[in-house]
Amino acid sequence: MTGGEIGMYAITFLAVYVQIFLLVTFFERRKELNKFHGSPVPKLDHYPRVAVIMPCWNEEKTVHGTIASLLALDYPKDKLEIIIIDDGSTDTTWQEILQHKGNPQIKMFQKENGGKHTAVNFGIDHTDADLIGCLDADSFVEPDALKRMVHAFNTHPDIMATAPSMIIHKPKNIVQFAQRVEYNMSTYNKKMLSFMNAIHVTPGPFSIFRKEVFQIIGKFKKAHGTEDQEIAYRMQEHHMRIYHCHDAIVYTSSPDSVKKLYKQRLRWIYGFIQNTIDYRRLIFRSKYGNFSFYTLPAGIISICAVVYLSFALAYNFILLVIKKITEWSIVGWNPAFSGFHFDPFFINTRTIVFVEIIIYSLIVFAVIMGSRLTGQKNKLNWHIIPYVLMYSIISPFWLLKAVWNTLRGRQPAWR
Repeated sequence: MTGGEIGMYAITFLAVYVQIFLLVTFFERRKELNKFHGSPVPKLDHYPRVAVIMPCWNEEKTVHGTIASLLALDYPKDKLEIIIIDDGSTDTTWQEILQHKGNPQIKMFQKENGGKHTAVNFGIDHTDADLIGCLDADSFVEPDALKRMVHAFNTHPDIMATAPSMIIHKPKNIVQFAQRVEYNMSTYNKKMLSFMNAIHVTPGPFSIFRKEVFQIIGKFKKAHGTEDQEIAYRMQEHHMRIYHCHDAIVYTSSPDSVKKLYKQRLRWIYGFIQNTIDYRRLIFRSKYGNFSFYTLPAGIISICAVVYLSFALAYNFILLVIKKITEWSIVGWNPAFSGFHFDPFFINTRTIVFVEIIIYSLIVFAVIMGSRLTGQKNKLNWHIIPYVLMYSIISPFWLLKAVWNTLRGRQPAWR
């Protein structure tokens, strides 16, 4: 067996291990997944005061809809305040915000541009609510989302933060439909990580924290442009439980082109690499549990696997070109195609083929379960095809670029 084959089998084994681990968690905790979005909203015996902070920077097209979704939340008006911070926008965002001036639920502020983390921290300084949340100005919440998340806090006193399920808002093209499949799979993965107490990010769209979190570990940091990931790392270091509330739904805007998607994921992966380097002291430390032994190693392995496979593919391609050039120089160029041909009586029985079938089957299972958890139709549709094809081709590029930026010490642009 060659070194390349050994590497391929090792990567394949690790990929199967990661998915099987999630599957085992699913079967162990499946009885707890009896609530889906659309099920009756739980009745609350206690309504804590909640503040939702909405940082804005050049969001003139979506900010009005985001505010409207917050005002439509099914929660007592006197218990919910909305804090909007315009972080130095250069478009008409502030004028859109001012349309809601005079609403007693809304506080609005303008400040010089300092980045999202400074805007959120500014909002934290202007509230004394029991629960403090954040909502990106390009996202929209379901009316019952807050009640479902507060119910989780009321039911489990040890929960220090909750994160919702995210769904792509009104996908219009193949790029966005592919992302919808990815987000469905992500819902399943995050719910399993929640069971394992191993969540590594509290996303900007409507994650909610107990105020004690900021009192104990401090507020948000710049964190390489991924402040919502860094604070989750910090919470894990301090043994603070993060819960995924799968039946609370938030709709988020998504990149509508490959170029925009590339830039977004480049920032996300770069942030993961940098935050993991910053918190490398947590890796393989038993007191940090599954976050230390599963979440972080799985992310690192995924990145290393893509780098290895990319270089292996490039190396094999170069060898093939050299081989063909050598053949043509000896026997001349033959335009006849002698590659793949279909044989209905031949079935490839190599172990790697069956393992790959298992991996893709587990991915399909994750997509279906994620769809069910968010109350969507659970049958597969054609959107999974562009997801598999597009991400297989494009994701290695943003992963490799993120690694390259890390080596060069260059942070990618926000947009």
